[in-house]
Amino acid sequence: MAVTLELSLLLAQLETLGAIGAEGPGRGRTRIALTDAEKAGRDQLVVWMRELDLIVEVDQLGNIFGSLPAATEQGDREPLMIGSHIDTVRSAGALDGCYGVLAGLAVLRAFRAAGIAPARRLVVAAFTNEEGVRYQPDMMGSLVYAGGLAIDDALASRGTDGSRLGDELARIGYAGDAPCGFLTPWAFLELHIEQGPVLEAAGARLGVVRGVQGISWQRITLKGEANHAGTAPMAFRHDAGYGAAATVAFLREQITKAAPGTTLATVGSLTLAPDVINVVPEQATFTVDLRDPDEAQLAAAEAKLDHFLDALAKAEGLTVHTEQLVRFSPVAFHAGLRKRIRAAAEASGEAPLELTSGAGHDAQMMARIAPSAMIFVPSIKGISHNPEEATDPADLALGAEVLLRVVEDCLAVPLGEAP
Repeated sequence: MAVTLELSLLLAQLETLGAIGAEGPGRGRTRIALTDAEKAGRDQLVVWMRELDLIVEVDQLGNIFGSLPAATEQGDREPLMIGSHIDTVRSAGALDGCYGVLAGLAVLRAFRAAGIAPARRLVVAAFTNEEGVRYQPDMMGSLVYAGGLAIDDALASRGTDGSRLGDELARIGYAGDAPCGFLTPWAFLELHIEQGPVLEAAGARLGVVRGVQGISWQRITLKGEANHAGTAPMAFRHDAGYGAAATVAFLREQITKAAPGTTLATVGSLTLAPDVINVVPEQATFTVDLRDPDEAQLAAAEAKLDHFLDALAKAEGLTVHTEQLVRFSPVAFHAGLRKRIRAAAEASGEAPLELTSGAGHDAQMMARIAPSAMIFVPSIKGISHNPEEATDPADLALGAEVLLRVVEDCLAVPLGEAP
């Protein structure tokens, strides 16, 4: 019996999940990790998993897994995992993360409907706190699952609201019993919207993701001296606000515009104290997000920033404190799986584009323990993390179809062999 997707149901489930945490017309939805809204999203996902009679398991960090058992015991020991996340940023779109989870669920539904027991266990995973809005680092669930962060450290994490992650997991009922990493995938696949403009600009409907660029997050605090805006001469000031502004300009002019021009730099959060119009700021606290697909260039950008901050402190009479929040090296995805994705796309009549992901994803963490790969579909106008985030439904359907074909191709690999 042929394995076919219920594409209309996939689109309907995206709409249903997208309504959870909705903030009103045009305002998107907010399901920050481990909030009541995200619990409601988790509950809905588990209902859909149980409707398919999947084995539902939750690990100690709240990662959710729905499994379709294999035809043999050995197949159960070599699971093929598909996953992403359902938590969001504030005022988010409906597709980021959710598309990958629900498309994976659609693949398992197709096998259930066909009455086929797969050669390998098929698992859909929804990882905890991928966005990193409330608790850091981002991609925490998959990072812990892959052994990159100790479970006790993750559970002890303090949120931006002062809450403890482990306490919130228990409060919403998702402090599971399964140890993190209890299933080691034979391979991991993630289907995702691009969240950028590259595919649309190239006229490509599918992307084969080469890998994910490296990410460095820092929180920087500059301390100077508060003084009267009208009586303190410019030459006598120790202005933390100026220091922050100078750093923003340095990042743009001396790092992102420097050859070969692949480094990205963003100051996404900045606060001044005492935050009064007629007082020279005594303190500036801001974040710096650096990204580059090349590890050497990312490290060079970090070193340039450190050198600049040292020189700034001496010149302006400031003290500098830096805190590393996140540091992930670039990741290259599995060549064999990328080849399978390309073949499935071409069999669908498409010419896929190879590209590097600018955003972090759970697949980059899972690549630590299993061959991993990603499929992208276009984002209209390159917009994401925004209520206007959208992808043509036909492209959503195409991405899910290609995912299914890649899964079928992987299932045809004899047990015990590599992807």
